[in-house]
Amino acid sequence: MIIKTTAYPRAALVGNPSDGYYGKTIAFVFRNYSADVELYETPELELLPAKRDDNRFNNLEALAADVELYGYYGGIRLLKAAAKIFRDHCRRIGIHLEEKNFTMRYRSTIPNRLGLAGSSAIITAAMRAMFRFYGLSVEPAVLANLVLATERDELNIPAGLQDRVAQAYNTPVFMDFDREHMLRHGVGRYEPITIPEDLNLYVAYRTDLAEGSEVLHSRLRGDYDAGVPRVLDAMREWGELTCRVREAIERHNYTALPALLNRNFDLRCEVCSEAISEKNLQMVQAARSTGASAKFTGSGGAIIGTYEDEAMYRRLEEVLHRNRINVIKPEIVTEGETL
Repeated sequence: MIIKTTAYPRAALVGNPSDGYYGKTIAFVFRNYSADVELYETPELELLPAKRDDNRFNNLEALAADVELYGYYGGIRLLKAAAKIFRDHCRRIGIHLEEKNFTMRYRSTIPNRLGLAGSSAIITAAMRAMFRFYGLSVEPAVLANLVLATERDELNIPAGLQDRVAQAYNTPVFMDFDREHMLRHGVGRYEPITIPEDLNLYVAYRTDLAEGSEVLHSRLRGDYDAGVPRVLDAMREWGELTCRVREAIERHNYTALPALLNRNFDLRCEVCSEAISEKNLQMVQAARSTGASAKFTGSGGAIIGTYEDEAMYRRLEEVLHRNRINVIKPEIVTEGETL
């Protein structure tokens, strides 16, 4: 029997990057792209490489292009770390795993290193596959914590819970990472919400830019831990923006959203402008020049925003394509996930 699992890219609608700093966010996953894992029983445990793990190139130019796209590490380390954390979790809670091995392989169509949570999608799909293989279940909030531990603790990748929560719940989620609640329960307050189909959202990403989230978080973390007032104030404001966006969506008050989403990005520029590259800034400015709103979906490389009508969307496509930026209408996943 071959077990097949899927996880999707994440788009943060509002509140990021406060998720790693006891803030509030709203995020969803969308099915335009996916990370897929196949797992089946075999005599030995084996993790199979995918395209992003290739180490054979036609020439130095091809090698350099691969590094720019995928970085210096491929996906095998994600599978290996996920398996280690899965095993540790089972031992910690007293689950004795059946003595059997598996082969696991992955593939992903999620644009890489562009703020769409492609790495955590691979890990989420891998975790789901291993839980199913051993006949186990896991709560979405716990799954999100395991995926975060895989990246942050095993691989030393700076990250927050937002991406993993959206991917674990597989539906739009309002997340409140209240400090006291997190310290007491180990998870935030997560509420699945509905994003209406008539809300005009787009996602756009550069095809000539790849940058890991550590570029932002390594700088922001230092200021936050040092208690820099403007950073602490920004975290509070991102939380307020999240609540206001949720209220506007629930009331179908879509005209209030552009200013709120734009403020989310403008606030980022105020507190960590040095972590925003010129190409990322140009992408936001190009989108806003059409009348659309624009903010990062994550930590850079991709943006999300609202547009008024199809005429504005066509202008958005035209302007962004001239700048080597792809634009899509996200197909939001809403069915949730069960293991």
